[in-house]
Amino acid sequence: MELLHQFTEAVINSKSLAAKPANDILLQLYSLYKQATEGDIATEAPVNTFDFVARAKHNAWDELKGKSKETAMQEYIDIITRLKG
Repeated sequence: MELLHQFTEAVINSKSLAAKPANDILLQLYSLYKQATEGDIATEAPVNTFDFVARAKHNAWDELKGKSKETAMQEYIDIITRLKG
């Protein structure tokens, strides 16, 4: 339960960072959040090859396939902690 509480706090803290993280960090946070809250991705890749953002998000989340929700939560917490300084 403690991990879930820390994760929830990290999600809240992510919205009040002093500076917006770089896009690669945002993508990493997105994929870790999705893995932590939903588990392995269960959708197909976007059909529109020009929807680069959707494709990047899908691919980032897909790369985490098999990672436990708990590990994803901890990695998300670690990144937010590092960004908050």
